[in-house]
Amino acid sequence: MVDLTALLTDLAAESEQLDAIVAPLPPPDWGRPTPAAGWTISHQIAHLAWTDQVANLAATDAGAFYASISSTPEVSRLVDAGAEAFLAPPAALLGRWRTGRSTLAASLAAVATGEKLPWYGTRMSPASMATARIMETWAHGEDVADALGVSRPATARLRHIAYLGFRTFGHGFAAHGRAVPTTPVQIELAAPTGDGEIWAFGPPDATDRVVGPARDFCLLVTQRRHRADLALVATGPVADEWLDVAQVFAGPPGAGRAPRSAAASGDDRATGDDSIRTPT
Repeated sequence: MVDLTALLTDLAAESEQLDAIVAPLPPPDWGRPTPAAGWTISHQIAHLAWTDQVANLAATDAGAFYASISSTPEVSRLVDAGAEAFLAPPAALLGRWRTGRSTLAASLAAVATGEKLPWYGTRMSPASMATARIMETWAHGEDVADALGVSRPATARLRHIAYLGFRTFGHGFAAHGRAVPTTPVQIELAAPTGDGEIWAFGPPDATDRVVGPARDFCLLVTQRRHRADLALVATGPVADEWLDVAQVFAGPPGAGRAPRSAAASGDDRATGDDSIRTPT
């Protein structure tokens, strides 16, 4: 059984790591553009704060959650509108995000055992919701780190994202309008612990496999890097195709990122959009 308390502890740690990066920034730096077209660092944090609030509604008041969707003039702008609505001066925005994520954690911990929460096009357990929040916090934190030119240490929390990436195998194909393969794929990921630990998901006798660093796989399924920039090796046609369509987030396919060689040559696809336009 999934330990919700452990997941919420990891969610708090992931949020605190990003918080430590943005909290010391002078106000002008909050306006820096990130790799997501049209979004600044402020937009990234505002998006996380907005999503925490919506997730809290899902955990505490299903009617208010559904009302928040129906009150949006354009569903296609749901995520953009949410981030824009939460924009504020840095100090206020930081406080809003901190309060919101703390409130959400308490709400998820209080959900009755076995209850499913409403979400965009699906229903989720509190554990699944916490895992999704870890994924989004890490992914948007990657955008912030890219904007600032800083590196973040990879942690064992990536296991949650890697597993979610594996579980959404079929969704990636379906989102791209492709038939979901019946051929199983196993992934073998080198954990960031540096002690030789391998995270393996899928049948061990699968002939189609994906092997590589766990962080690279997480960057792929969150569409923060193009597969050409990652040390992932696919064996078998299904595994190879998966690396082209993988996405851990819900909804239609994101535009993804162009190879970094394209960014260096001025190809504007390198800053293309991704999961921030699609609720997770």
